Amino acid sequence: MHIKVNGKEREVESRCTMAQLLQLLNLNAEKVAVERNRNIVMRSNFDTTVLEENDQVEIVSFVGGG
Repeated sequence: MHIKVNGKEREVESRCTMAQLLQLLNLNAEKVAVERNRNIVMRSNFDTTVLEENDQVEIVSFVGGG
């Protein structure tokens, strides 16, 4: 199945959840904000949000500094 992640085409398995996508991308779910088709995805819904063909996902990582 084809989706876009941060503007780049990506192929994922059908029925892929947001949590699985983040694992694929080696991202810590606790340190990102995610938008799917211009709607914020709550962290508590990552496991139940199933991606669909042509979804557009934007992921922003939080970076600490000092």
